[in-house]
Amino acid sequence: MASPCTHRKYIDKNVKPSDDGCTKCLKSGDDWLQLRICMTCGHVGCCDSSENKHATEHYVESGHPIIKSHQSGENWKWCFIDKKMML
Repeated sequence: MASPCTHRKYIDKNVKPSDDGCTKCLKSGDDWLQLRICMTCGHVGCCDSSENKHATEHYVESGHPIIKSHQSGENWKWCFIDKKMML
């Protein structure tokens, strides 16, 4: 049996998105493919399939370990530290 993510304590169940799109792409005028929201602070960043990979950049800069898909109809989370998907 796979071990569960050990970083769930960093999830703020009341987190609010920082923007309607990728915060950094909106400022620079760049495009994104899909969005991710940081479950610690609400920062919205673009996915790793996007040119700028701002969601991962936010993790590297902040250490906030868990993101959630910010796409309609998707409800998964990802822990960068454990490299695990959470449903």
